[in-house]
Amino acid sequence: MNRRDMLVRSGVAVAGLGFLNFPRGWADEKDGPKRKLLFFTKSSGFEHSSIKRKKDKDGKEELSHAEKIVTELGSKHNFEVTCSKDGGLFSPGKIEQFDAFLFYTTGDLTEAGTDKNPPMTAEGKAAFLDAIKNGKGFAGTHSATDTFHSPGNKGHGPARFKQDGEQCDPYVAMIGAEFIVHGKQQKAKMTCVDSAFPGMTEAKDGFEMQEEWYALKNHAANLHVLLVHETAGMEGNMYARPPFPATWARQHGKGRVFYTSMGHREDVWSNPLFQGILLGGLSYAFGNVQPDVTPNLEKVCPQYTETGKEDPPKAKK
Repeated sequence: MNRRDMLVRSGVAVAGLGFLNFPRGWADEKDGPKRKLLFFTKSSGFEHSSIKRKKDKDGKEELSHAEKIVTELGSKHNFEVTCSKDGGLFSPGKIEQFDAFLFYTTGDLTEAGTDKNPPMTAEGKAAFLDAIKNGKGFAGTHSATDTFHSPGNKGHGPARFKQDGEQCDPYVAMIGAEFIVHGKQQKAKMTCVDSAFPGMTEAKDGFEMQEEWYALKNHAANLHVLLVHETAGMEGNMYARPPFPATWARQHGKGRVFYTSMGHREDVWSNPLFQGILLGGLSYAFGNVQPDVTPNLEKVCPQYTETGKEDPPKAKK
């Protein structure tokens, strides 16, 4: 088996998963077909530690922390997980085998980039986006929004804080927003605005979490916001803005899209609350549940287009 493309169905012990007892109708349609998920973790840009693979004492490549967790969720909830960093899977004849895609990626995935794994082709990117539009499911965590940037969001400076409108990259238009920048890791509050959505029951009225929080822009107009990022009291000029969406679901053509900005830290991936939110999003992406995803962006985040600004450069010592 290619080390870049691991298929693992069971046998991975992950801390915290024993506390998850999800009701049927989420990801685990026990009497239905076994869904197939591609967990894609190619890093053409920065490679996060949560998806970085290491070698065991015998020199064999092991799944990363996040890959182990998603694989174990699949074994517990009746979906099959393929973990891969190989962009060659995004080609006609291969895309069709998957019911949904989970991205934890960075950069322009049509370039080999940081991890040197095979990139997508331009045709593969187009085929993938067409597959979502035509009814496949998609879920993204954390740096999935730091992927395929719009023309105005490349490099540093004030320009990247501006909304790109119709100039958004088509991938950004699909996922529903785009990463601008992040500040130091710190606690922030997430306010839950739809506890009826799968996975959001435990979020209740909201929660605080230590995380690397993304400032986002280019939000799609039809977002059904699930978690609002509260910015009051946060350190960093990029957070000097009104509350904005941090987790959402949306329709993209016939496809189902879910995204959460959480997922940088390994302890977040091990957190049962995060795992429940992710599993709920995957259930929606698979089409196992049909929650209300009526757009609510203007209602819950009326000033979402107001973005922060760059922190001043640090003085050289």
